Amino acid sequence: MKKRLKEMEEEAAALREMQAKVEKEMGAVQDPASAAASQASKEEVDNRSVFVGNVDYACTPEEVQQHFQSCGTVNRVTILTDKFGHPKGFAYVEFLEVEAVQEALLLNESELHGRQLKVLPKRTNVPGMKQYFPRRFNPYAGYRFRRPYVPPYFYSPYGYGKVPRFRRPARYMPYY
Repeated sequence: MKKRLKEMEEEAAALREMQAKVEKEMGAVQDPASAAASQASKEEVDNRSVFVGNVDYACTPEEVQQHFQSCGTVNRVTILTDKFGHPKGFAYVEFLEVEAVQEALLLNESELHGRQLKVLPKRTNVPGMKQYFPRRFNPYAGYRFRRPYVPPYFYSPYGYGKVPRFRRPARYMPYY
């Protein structure tokens, strides 16, 4: 039994070594220095990029590139699509020079395919910094409280088993 246990431990150690080797080759395990360098490179690319809103759905990346060619050398044009492959109506244009972004911002409210483009500098997405908008009060929605149900006779002035005459109807709430 001990011999079998020792064999299993050796096999587990060999598997851990192989897993670490594969992760190192794949680049899944990153040290903090390389993670910071990749974040810095993303910010540098974002400084050379602009957001273009209200892009026509029939517009191609070549047409967007042609429109922004006067600002500077266009490195890449990305028109985002949904899961079905249909364009979402906005694009990102990446330039080779940072100065080209200021030139591209002058093309705000210019027309492409009969639509006024909205050109803004691209912002760097910071993970975990999602904007939170609290819910507003809706008088037409039912009252939802987030505490477990307490029978009314514990706090009711009517006494045990008595219910007030005009009571709000109970709602089905599976996860209160």
